[in-house]
Amino acid sequence: MLRRSLREAACASTLALLVLGGVATQAAADEKYPSRPIDMIVTFGPGGGADLMGRKFAQLAEPILGVPLPVANVSGASGNAGLTRLLTDSSDGYSAATLIALSVSAWAAGIGNHNPDEFAYVGMMQSSPSMLFVRKDSPFKSYKDLAEFAKANPGKLRCATSGYGTMDDITLKYLATKGVKIVNVPFGKPAERYASAVGGHTDMIYEEPGDVAQFLKSGDLRPLIVFDEKSHESFPDIETSKENGLEINDLPNFRTIAVSSKTPADRVAVLNEAANKILASPEWKEFCEGTYTCTKPLSPEETKETVAKFYQTVKSYLERFPTTAEEKSASKKK
Repeated sequence: MLRRSLREAACASTLALLVLGGVATQAAADEKYPSRPIDMIVTFGPGGGADLMGRKFAQLAEPILGVPLPVANVSGASGNAGLTRLLTDSSDGYSAATLIALSVSAWAAGIGNHNPDEFAYVGMMQSSPSMLFVRKDSPFKSYKDLAEFAKANPGKLRCATSGYGTMDDITLKYLATKGVKIVNVPFGKPAERYASAVGGHTDMIYEEPGDVAQFLKSGDLRPLIVFDEKSHESFPDIETSKENGLEINDLPNFRTIAVSSKTPADRVAVLNEAANKILASPEWKEFCEGTYTCTKPLSPEETKETVAKFYQTVKSYLERFPTTAEEKSASKKK
């Protein structure tokens, strides 16, 4: 009799839990999204391109979504510290993060354990080819000047980069195969990287134009070469890598907004619709034109395809130019 009572009590408890669980699930399904603040994780420190983009997105998304998007900088490991934070938060659409090309290249290099399938993509917000920039009083007036000096003085020139296993690192290793041997000088903080080139502590910087726009407009830096097949519309007189016989034209510097891949698809769609409205807004157009990063809107699926293709491209480069254990260790500390 006692056993029967215990079984009945256990069954009743289980049924109650199932009912409560069903009610909670239905309540979540019925919840208007978003109904509370969405945490915006910027995966790099203040002052860099990812920070500016993430904060601008949050600012313009608030009136569209009707909720605040408080921003927190979680930097480290080429952006992977912030992405790990994103994936450990609840996958309910109330945490989003910047996810940029630099972080994806780090995955391919073994710096961070993430991959494109772990994320759902709110949208592609920015994209730009990278360039080599030199300070205003540099003796190099063209890439040919720089290449000739580097060939005659291997390892004497120093380039400020964002780290090892990145597009920066890959490009320098590729140039070395052409006899243009330049030392990679990585900086974890964007401001330090920019200051090193402007102040003459390094001979050049590998960067996208938007991140050094203030120095281009002031004349403290000037572009030497754009790593793309076609000329940059804002710098039509600057030679391309293709024009110089260099076959490294497929490493764009893009920035996306992402959430966990476990986030409900309807919530990703809400965020994607907001992203598309932001891209079409006059405020964003002014912002992206000022940073040379305007790009067309993409669906979550199209954005994921772009990220996955880039990931495979970087992996193929790194098979040719592997990242050493020492380089990986150094990058994880930044």
